[in-house]
Amino acid sequence: MKSKRKFTSAFKAKVAIEAVKEQSSLSELSSRYELEVSQISKWKKEFLEKSSMVFEVETPKKVTEKETKNLYEQIGCLNMQVEFLKKSCRKLFNKDPPPDGRRRTFKFEYSYSSKIKSVLSIGKIC
Repeated sequence: MKSKRKFTSAFKAKVAIEAVKEQSSLSELSSRYELEVSQISKWKKEFLEKSSMVFEVETPKKVTEKETKNLYEQIGCLNMQVEFLKKSCRKLFNKDPPPDGRRRTFKFEYSYSSKIKSVLSIGKIC
């Protein structure tokens, strides 16, 4: 008993194109590629049915006004959270963020980490 063979889409397209050209008969193609005539006919039919899809242009999905409004609300909420955390960090460490925009690294002691946890739990704005 033969095991079921699997063919790549490129191979199927190659055979289907040769069948569409009709330069050789289906039986010749069948013997050349060791396939059944019915299989080649199936691939040819499927190829012709789906060939118009090559030229279809997929239009991008338009974002609705409601989705845009929701995204702007999320951005605003996140900005508020960032500002709240900046103020809280200034209060905790009595330092302003560096003027060049780089991040500072702190070694947190137990007291600092517990303060930050309490600030983060209070700071849930949205």
